[in-house]
Amino acid sequence: MKRFRKTTGTSSWLMPALLVMTLVAVLITSGVSARARQPNAEYAARRESLLAQVDAPVVLFGYTGKENTLEFLRFQQEENFYYLTGHNEEGAALVLAPPVAGEKGGAREILFLPARNLRAERWNGPRMGPSDPGIEEKTGFREVQPFSELAQVVVQLAKSFPKIYSELPSPGDIGYPHTQVWSDWLRKQVPGVQLEDITGKIGALRQIKSAGEIALIQKAVDASVDAHLEAMRMMRPGLFEYQVAARMQFVHADEGCTEEAYAPIVGAGFNSTVLHYDTLEAKIQGGDIVVLDVGCAQDGYAADITRTLPANGHFTPRQREIYEIVLGAQNAVIAAAKPGMVPTGRGPKSLFLVALEYIDSHGKDREGHSLGQYLIHGVSHHIGLNVHDAGNPSRPLEPGMVFTIEPGVYIPEEKLGVRIEDDFLVTETGVKMLSARLPRSPDEVEAVMAQGRAARGSGH
Repeated sequence: MKRFRKTTGTSSWLMPALLVMTLVAVLITSGVSARARQPNAEYAARRESLLAQVDAPVVLFGYTGKENTLEFLRFQQEENFYYLTGHNEEGAALVLAPPVAGEKGGAREILFLPARNLRAERWNGPRMGPSDPGIEEKTGFREVQPFSELAQVVVQLAKSFPKIYSELPSPGDIGYPHTQVWSDWLRKQVPGVQLEDITGKIGALRQIKSAGEIALIQKAVDASVDAHLEAMRMMRPGLFEYQVAARMQFVHADEGCTEEAYAPIVGAGFNSTVLHYDTLEAKIQGGDIVVLDVGCAQDGYAADITRTLPANGHFTPRQREIYEIVLGAQNAVIAAAKPGMVPTGRGPKSLFLVALEYIDSHGKDREGHSLGQYLIHGVSHHIGLNVHDAGNPSRPLEPGMVFTIEPGVYIPEEKLGVRIEDDFLVTETGVKMLSARLPRSPDEVEAVMAQGRAARGSGH
């Protein structure tokens, strides 16, 4: 459970100067991005799958690079655009057009790129241009045209199709109004054409991961696991929350993770009960419980892992009691997870209900009430190009989906929050835990923390 990654760049954090300086060192790179593309054939297959589901052209727009002007943020492409093109530079557009009845030729795929600006490239690094030699082979498109030609192409398509698909704004849109800006642009170019939202169809495709996508998620998970192990070994009273986060982000970068998947959460004491806590200013005290929800992204694909640690290396009896209840709930969900189960809701196949019923039937608060009321968020979400990935969250699980299982109990009156979160691949018969290398049981967690104390030469 954490804030969504910003759609225009790595999330902005409210952190002390030390952590911000660490982030700057991690995020600033030459050129636009260090992302490694998957093979062109994979993006082409995705476009082919989408075209097979539509009866009219699809027009999509990448980000312009002006959506966020903070100096320490690196450009990240609009997710659906990146999913279909693998193109991670500013100012591009995409047209997918079904065959036109009565005309020669089949479906068309056109990537539109802005003309190169050599003066700007002296500051920002080389970019692809529509007239570059070999640009078709490099991008995987048979047609690459200047962005200035897009309006003319859209007008021409409107003569054959009464409808165009694009990303349209929804009531929940926040931040830079990307979809509003470009849907308004389309309406201006072809005022009589019906616009229909394509977001749901792309989201459904994104929910089933390819082997290449799963491999990238696994790389992100592996680096995130190593960062959590480092946090377990370094954890002790006297550290500041931001110091733990900074060390974890260093591990991510050192292992080649190209970006953070979301703003890191390291919350000690009462802060462990704040779901989206991101201030990271508190000093960790003896006796605190500390929630660490920190994960990186590899070439755009996110990991999402949470562990809860005792600050001094030993759970108190009450902390261990709540921890084992949350762990039991996670194990119950893992056992129930398989194709056909639903991550959300309270129906007969709901994984959320499995967790809620377990937590509600184990343990009490100080007043003797059951603990179900302290599970205040969902227990699963898809991960991929976004840490809360696209698609219908109520869609039954299918092989190839990658999602989290993350029950939690948060009792503010006791300054006690516990969340345990791991990442899973749905198989034909159940799930595979991608983050299984990271200890979950309280005894295993304490053992790793004891190794850290021994390495520091401390017996406490």
